[in-house]
Amino acid sequence: MTIDKISDEAATDYQLSRIPGNASPKMELYNDQMGSTDSSPTSSINGSAFVYQKPSFVAATNGHVKTANGGTNGYKVNQGPDAVADAEDIWTTDPGTAVRLRLGRDPETDGMKPESLPTWFKRTVNNFAHLPALKVKRGGVWKTWTYLDYFNDVRTAAKAFIHLGLEPFHAVGIIGFNSPEWFISDIAAIYAGGLAVGIYSTNSPEATQYNAYDSRANILVVDDDKQLQKVLKIRHELPHLRAIIQYSGKPSKGVEDNVYSWAEFMALAKLVPDSVLDERHRRMSPNKCCTIIYTSGTTGNPKGAMLSHDNLIWTSKSAMRTAELNHNPIKSQVVFVSYLPLSHVAAQMTDLYLPISCGGVVWFAEPDALKGTLVNTLREARPTFLCGVPRVWEKIAEKMQGMTKHMNPVKLWINTKAQGVGLKSSQNQNGSTPFGFSLINAVVFRKVRQQLGLDRCLYACSGAAPMSKETQEFFLSYNIPIYDIYGMSESSAPHTMNLPGCIKIGSAGKEFPGVTTKIEKPDGEGNGEICMYGRHVFMGYLGQDAKTRDVLDEQGYLHTGDIGKKDRDGFLMITGRLKELLITAGGENVPPVPIEDMIKEELPIVSTAMVIGDKRKFLSVLLTLKSEINLETGAPLDKLSRISRDWIQEHCGVQVSTVSAALKVTGLEKALEKGLAAVNKRATSRAQCVQKFKVLPEDFSIIGGELGPTLKLKRSFVCEKYSALIESIYEGGNEA
Repeated sequence: MTIDKISDEAATDYQLSRIPGNASPKMELYNDQMGSTDSSPTSSINGSAFVYQKPSFVAATNGHVKTANGGTNGYKVNQGPDAVADAEDIWTTDPGTAVRLRLGRDPETDGMKPESLPTWFKRTVNNFAHLPALKVKRGGVWKTWTYLDYFNDVRTAAKAFIHLGLEPFHAVGIIGFNSPEWFISDIAAIYAGGLAVGIYSTNSPEATQYNAYDSRANILVVDDDKQLQKVLKIRHELPHLRAIIQYSGKPSKGVEDNVYSWAEFMALAKLVPDSVLDERHRRMSPNKCCTIIYTSGTTGNPKGAMLSHDNLIWTSKSAMRTAELNHNPIKSQVVFVSYLPLSHVAAQMTDLYLPISCGGVVWFAEPDALKGTLVNTLREARPTFLCGVPRVWEKIAEKMQGMTKHMNPVKLWINTKAQGVGLKSSQNQNGSTPFGFSLINAVVFRKVRQQLGLDRCLYACSGAAPMSKETQEFFLSYNIPIYDIYGMSESSAPHTMNLPGCIKIGSAGKEFPGVTTKIEKPDGEGNGEICMYGRHVFMGYLGQDAKTRDVLDEQGYLHTGDIGKKDRDGFLMITGRLKELLITAGGENVPPVPIEDMIKEELPIVSTAMVIGDKRKFLSVLLTLKSEINLETGAPLDKLSRISRDWIQEHCGVQVSTVSAALKVTGLEKALEKGLAAVNKRATSRAQCVQKFKVLPEDFSIIGGELGPTLKLKRSFVCEKYSALIESIYEGGNEA
């Protein structure tokens, strides 16, 4: 797969080579202002004329932590790629401006030597060139990229990006399901001096346009014709766009429309000499932006969190060391399975960066992984590291619970006894195991892990949102610990981690070495805003000075907006969120999330609970029932899940199969009231008791608008969508 190098002497010939009409040939070979973004191309991708103006991304200077020697312009030509550029400020809103690194004193943790992505990646390739790096099933057969193949394709794609007009600190937007081409495009965008930007494949055309325009995307890489058609609808609104590349199937448009197949795109690299790519590397710095992660936009337009080379590399190295997964790849590679949306920071860290840190191998799941085929990939790959979001683990638990319902009495009795022993073992803090554990582990637990493809998994974790205690304990009862991790886009993913031998159910874990947590303005119980500090903290929001100032204080701490406290053992406990905090008409502050978690724990039939009560006299809650989903669209169906059907039969004495039929069951309301009464008994005050509820006719979903792309609840949207129903709850209500 190695592409023949073009010698430096060929540079002159390259100037005379065919340049796409939409390209911006102002690079090293065309003028003396290396790295400038002040080019003025006269034709966009759709052929209409426009004048390109450089956006006013200016690094703010007030309220920043200063260096003693002042600073330099972020576009200065460096000796890179590993030289840390002079920087005056600890944050910026300009992707081309360097920031100060939060270097510490410990060379093994926060004092780790900074470096660029090309240097870091090449070291892994040099060490493990012929080991498998990427594996994907195509036509029923697994295709493998070695690390050398991976490296060669990244350099090839990087040169092709430059040929198509990728400018420094402009974006390559990637839209599609996880694949080797997704990875190659991401790393290649950075290799070429640009910015890697993942765009959720579930985004509407309008949301796609927002991200692409905001990041000044020169190139969009799409998965298939569905994503291509989405981009074609909005390309006239993307003045920076030069080309579109489709990596799966044959595009419906051709090169004459600046749409390229993957093979056509990769062939363009032969027109670009290595010296061009090397020059881009010389102007890199570890403390400049290389990736933009867009927030989910649950409270407004998404914000582009800028992450530097150092943010991503330092965090991945530190996380792997903390999880003790730095194995010798020659003897035993760490195995990952990639299936979560790569536009999310957690997936990028676990799928893209951690494998490179440890020389691991990534197996790609099928595009319909979350529709039921994930377990097939897990059984084939047998990962040693697996990351999921709570909803994924909940769905697996639901399937496992459904299977036990059809066991014969003897097997069911054995399974139930085994779960009890497993849970008891997990709760022993002294390391001892209860009687019979070894036998049950060999006979029951090992078989369950094999069926799930987790028989050699050393670290299974959950991120993006807190996992419920019920789900964690269910997996622990089968001796499968799921370690909760806490972090955010602005912290390059992890900040705290639960670990083998250091886990506490219901906690977010402890900080890994080199990062610091501050609890801002704690109340009497120790709850306050969680603030983060370390080299994992982001550079700032792209082009948004005010929003950056809102979250980064003068000391460089990141204000998360989450409320929490540390317990006596140093575990971080998340107890709420500032923006989600409900303030009742009586002035009582109520965090809704703990109440919602308790409701789902008491009522397994409930899929989503959303507590309401801001500026109200009492709390109420909207409930949705667990139901099946349309595997093609993700829309909720009227068909109840097996757990819901069984629960209604057990508690109401009737058999129903649909949500609409369930809502007509006479005893359902009483059964739900009983569960809510149990929740209220655990409330810390009367103000935190739920007094009324309504069951909605369908579950929340991304397509319905109630959930964001990372499955976070969009509370304001739900309140607006069901405003009439909510008002009816409070009409004539005198509770207090």
